[in-house]
Amino acid sequence: MRLDKWLKVSRLIKRRTVANEACDNERITANGRVVKASYDVKPGDRLELRFGERTVKVEVLVVADNVGKADAAAMYKEIL
Repeated sequence: MRLDKWLKVSRLIKRRTVANEACDNERITANGRVVKASYDVKPGDRLELRFGERTVKVEVLVVADNVGKADAAAMYKEIL
């Protein structure tokens, strides 16, 4: 699944266009490398999202097309 779509489905970013812009502005890295929105997300990938002063690090656990709001947080594990 594309990175921008996964970020929206997992509800880490609310809209796919915003996720796409974050990728274009090099604010998202996967496994230590800056990636584009078309990056193919796989379980085990480590993503780092930078939102201004705040940085969120997550490990991808599940890649699924349709996930309910209650199950969205189960798609990733936050890394400290």
